[in-house]
Amino acid sequence: MKLRVLLLAGLCVVGGQAHAGLFNDDEARLQIQQVGARVSSLEDAGKKQADSNNQQAETNKQQTRTMLDLQSQIENLNTELRTLRGQNEELAHSLQDADKRQKDFYIDLDTRVRHFETVESATPPPAPPPLLPQPVAESAVPAADDFAAGNRAYEAAHGLFKAGKHQEAITAFQEFQKKFPDSVYVPNAHYELGAAYFVLNDFQNALLSYQTLASKYGFSPKAPEAMLGIADCQQGLKDAAAAKKTLKQLIAKYPGSEAAGEAKKRLATLK
Repeated sequence: MKLRVLLLAGLCVVGGQAHAGLFNDDEARLQIQQVGARVSSLEDAGKKQADSNNQQAETNKQQTRTMLDLQSQIENLNTELRTLRGQNEELAHSLQDADKRQKDFYIDLDTRVRHFETVESATPPPAPPPLLPQPVAESAVPAADDFAAGNRAYEAAHGLFKAGKHQEAITAFQEFQKKFPDSVYVPNAHYELGAAYFVLNDFQNALLSYQTLASKYGFSPKAPEAMLGIADCQQGLKDAAAAKKTLKQLIAKYPGSEAAGEAKKRLATLK
């Protein structure tokens, strides 16, 4: 509209000038053409500017959509990151709990082993039955040698166990049991053999060793502790019902023993 008003104004001026006789018809016509060309040029420029504005608006819309998409992706990534962090914290907490339970278990096992080693060292081993007076014979010398050899074999296996060489101790105790089945140290060997297997997480063989001691050598001071070991193995084998039954049998069979007191504590917490 502004351009049209300008054109009309120009025509009026030119017409006025023509009427006044200042310009001839050709000059007036030329001026009109020039004004019309300028108006067309201005209209073209206006169209170009409008097109440019439309393109800029479309570009702005595309940039806005892109920014919104990027923002949405960032929010999704942040959500996934928070989820992964939560899972990592849960796994770390579970690992700490497992480490603590394992440490507590080994501390308890080590305490019990040390306790019985102290008791064993303070109490001299039972003396072998007295030999009846017999005339000196060649067979008497080998018997004494076997007794001493059995003691040395047991002490060697016991030393390996105390040094933490559990696999070597297992082999030594097995060899001792084969060569000296009548030794007074056989019950102790069964107990320490079971403990060595247990430390190596071989619960099945540990269970067999403890059960042999409890069934064949129930008179041994190690028998109550062996029953505790049986319950430990049953728990390791995920048989809580059997472990409860063993602890109850221990309390009934050896009510005055320290192992029975420990069994009562475990029954109170065992689910």
